[in-house]
Amino acid sequence: MYLARLDHPADFDGWREAARTALALGVPPEEMAFAVGEEAASLFAQTLPERPADAPPFTVPKAFPDVARKLICHADPERFVFAYRLLWRIQTEKKLLEIVSDPDTRRAVEMQKAVYRDSHKMKAFVRFREIEDEAGDRHYVAWFEPFHHVVELTAPFFMRRFPGMVWSILTPKRSVHWDGVDMVFAPGADPSQKPADDDMEALWLTYYASIFNPARLKVKAMQAEMPKKYWHNLPEATLIEPLIRGAEAAQRRMIETQPTLPSFRHEKQAERNDMARAASAVPAFNGFNRPPEDIEEARDQARHCRACPLWEPATQTVFGKGPADAPVIFVGEQPGDQEDLAGEPFIGPAGKVFDEALAAAGIDRSQAYVTNAVKHFKFEPRGKRRIHQKPNMGEVKVCRWWLEQERELIKPKLIVALGATAAASVLGKTVTIRDTRSKLIDLPGGDAKLLVTVHPAYILRLPDPEAQAREREAFHADMDRAKAYVPEIALT
Repeated sequence: MYLARLDHPADFDGWREAARTALALGVPPEEMAFAVGEEAASLFAQTLPERPADAPPFTVPKAFPDVARKLICHADPERFVFAYRLLWRIQTEKKLLEIVSDPDTRRAVEMQKAVYRDSHKMKAFVRFREIEDEAGDRHYVAWFEPFHHVVELTAPFFMRRFPGMVWSILTPKRSVHWDGVDMVFAPGADPSQKPADDDMEALWLTYYASIFNPARLKVKAMQAEMPKKYWHNLPEATLIEPLIRGAEAAQRRMIETQPTLPSFRHEKQAERNDMARAASAVPAFNGFNRPPEDIEEARDQARHCRACPLWEPATQTVFGKGPADAPVIFVGEQPGDQEDLAGEPFIGPAGKVFDEALAAAGIDRSQAYVTNAVKHFKFEPRGKRRIHQKPNMGEVKVCRWWLEQERELIKPKLIVALGATAAASVLGKTVTIRDTRSKLIDLPGGDAKLLVTVHPAYILRLPDPEAQAREREAFHADMDRAKAYVPEIALT
C-alpha cells in the first residue's frame, strides 16, 4: 500500500502529481491511499516514492482534467482513490467517460453535478458584511458553509465580480482572501469568526421585503433553489418565514385593491368605436372645403391631413406617385421607415422586391401609379429604431377617403391590392388573400377590376428560403397577370 499526502482537501495539483507517479510505477488503485495534511493513515502504508526519470508518458481524454478537478472537490472521503481509479482504467479504456452505463462513469457524473450545485449555491448565497480593520480600512467578510470543497473552484468568480474590493470568504473547510492583487487560500475558519451585522443590513432587509411579490410565491420551488440549510447565514432569512405566512393575506389585498381593467375584447371594441366616431366626424371632404380637382391638388391637401392620430408621430404624409392617367394603381398597406423619411412609396426593402417582380414581368413602373391604403407610417419606437405596426381597420377606413380620391381622379383599368389591408381598403370590407388571390374581381361601377396578391414584405418575412422562392415565383406570376390585362404598362 502506497500513501500520498496532500496539502488541503481540494489539492488537485498535489493529487495530479501523485497520480502521475503512481501510474508510472504501475500501482493499481486498490494499492493507493491518500491523506490530507497530517491525517492518520494505514500503519502498513509506505510513502509513495518519486517518479522514475525514465517513466513513459501517458495520455488522457481532453475532458478528464476538468472531471478530475471537480471530483477532488467532492466531500466523498474516497474521492482521491476514485479519481485515480478512473485514470487507471482510462489507460486501457480510452472511451470510458463516454460509456454512460458504466458504474464509475455514472458515479463521476453524479459527483460532478453535486459539486457544480454546491458551487452555484456559494455564488448565490454568499453575503458580504462590511467591517473596519485595524488600519481603519474597509474590508468585506462573508461566512459560508459549503457541503463540498468548492472554495478553490468558486473563488475566481468573486475575484472577477468584485475586483476592486478587499474581501474574505470564511468557511469551515477552507478560506480565501483577496486584497485587490493576490488571492490567498487559508485553512478553514471557526464559526466564532463570522462577521457581525453591518450598517447596510437594515437597508438590505427593507429592500428585500419591498420586492417580495406574494402572487408569485412558490414555496417548494423556492426551497428547492434555496434549501433551509443556507438560511441561517442569510440576513434576509429572518424575513422569509413571516413573508410566507403573510403571503396569502397580502395576495388577497392585492386582488381587492387592484384597478378593474376592461377585457382585451372590450378594449379592441372601444378602439373600433373611437375610430368610427372619428371617421363620422370628418366632414365630407376630409376636413377641406372641397374635393381635389386633380391628383396634384389631392397630394397637396393630404400633406395637411389630420383625420386620424397617425399624422402626429410620422415624419410626413406619403402620398401616391405616378402618372395622373396611369392605367394601373398598385396599393400597399402603409409606408415604412424609409418611405416615411423620403416621402415616396415602396422604396425600402419591400420596394426592392416589388421592383424586381415588375422587371421580371416587363412592367414599366413609371407607367403605373403606386400608393398605400394608409398614408402615414404607424410604428412603435424601440430604442433608436421604429418598428412597423399594422394599421387597424378604423385607421384604414379613415384613410380610405384618399384612396377613393386617387381612384376617382386617375380612373385606372386595374387596381392591384398588395396584401389583405390594401384589399380591404379597396373593397371596403375584410377579405382573405387565400380566397381572392390572383382573381380579377369586378369593382362597383364596372370601370375597373381588382387583382389581389401578397405584399412584398410578406415574402421577406418568410424564414424558409424554399418558401421565399415559391412566393416570389407566385408574386411574379401575379405581375404577369396584371401586365396581360393592362398591356399599356409594358416596357417599351
